[in-house]
Amino acid sequence: MDQDLIKIAKQGFADTFLFYLQAHYYHWNVEGRHFEQDHKLFETIYEDVQEAIDTYAEELRAIDTYAPGVFERLAQLSTIKQEELIPTAEQMYANLIDSNEKVMKSLDAVFDILEKNHMHGFSNFIADRLDKHKKHQWMLKSTIKKFKEI
Repeated sequence: MDQDLIKIAKQGFADTFLFYLQAHYYHWNVEGRHFEQDHKLFETIYEDVQEAIDTYAEELRAIDTYAPGVFERLAQLSTIKQEELIPTAEQMYANLIDSNEKVMKSLDAVFDILEKNHMHGFSNFIADRLDKHKKHQWMLKSTIKKFKEI
């Protein structure tokens, strides 16, 4: 198997997994005036991403490589950095928007190399994930957007 493909696919997996972990962490720890709304949106996001992780791991196994499952290895592969302190709700949104952009960039690269290698089943899964992350991005940005005059 193409080692570049494996490397890029594993980075996409690691970014996806750490984005899931970040959204779940924020769901547990968000506070503030909009707690209920924030808590629910973070839950919606982490549940969606969590459902995709197992399928992504199985796709990695299907291309004869191992899915990373140790936190240190996931952190090493990922472009998303985790924080130790609990940020404000506003900063949580900014962090998730930034992390989601990184996931989309990684998944774009995965999609491109899968298509180049005619791995359309796996690339269809990635295309679906990209669509879902675009929706997450829209929801995150819309939640914190300031009102504009029409």
